[in-house]
Amino acid sequence: AFDWRFWVSFFVFLWNNAFNVALGQILIAMAVSTWFFTAKEKKGKVKVVWESVKTICRYHIGSVAFGSFIIAVVQFIRYVMKYLEKQASAQKNRVMVYVLKLLQCCMWCFEKCLKFLNKNAYIQIALNGTNFCKSAYKAFFLIARNLLRFGTVAMLSGMVHTIGFICIIAGTVVIGYFIVGAMHEEVNPLVPCLMYFGVSYVIAKLYMNVF
Repeated sequence: AFDWRFWVSFFVFLWNNAFNVALGQILIAMAVSTWFFTAKEKKGKVKVVWESVKTICRYHIGSVAFGSFIIAVVQFIRYVMKYLEKQASAQKNRVMVYVLKLLQCCMWCFEKCLKFLNKNAYIQIALNGTNFCKSAYKAFFLIARNLLRFGTVAMLSGMVHTIGFICIIAGTVVIGYFIVGAMHEEVNPLVPCLMYFGVSYVIAKLYMNVF
């Protein structure tokens, strides 16, 4: 049976998740922009992060909410299609299953494009102080004019992101293993290493999100 309360709660969860990601992205963009345009003699004296938080909360929180709402809507539609695919599979309707899989693939690609556009729109907001729609418009045509450059940078940054992610996790686990072995020789290092892996995974996700 269709439970509207579940779907509303699920959409709120998606929106909240997208909002937090967007808030992190625009905060990084705003902090870098504020630091870059600060006079040389004032660098190190201005509280860049605090000023960025105040600017975002005062002027741009609506843009963050609107951008994350768009992402949440696309994700919600994709999950609804996934639900319908399960229903069609239970009814042995193979044609509908394949159609829904194809639509999900299209929605996934569309979602990735929107996320990339939103991230660049937040950068435009940080640089120019414009609203979300105007910033997304500028970001779209900026990407269109420099498609090859953006593609190259995206590919290289993806490689750097992956290498950094692996190095942080591997380095943390290896160092943790030797520390446990040196301090407590009688303790099995498996459980501590699993804990190190979990903590380093979260830290690596947060840290590499900057890039």
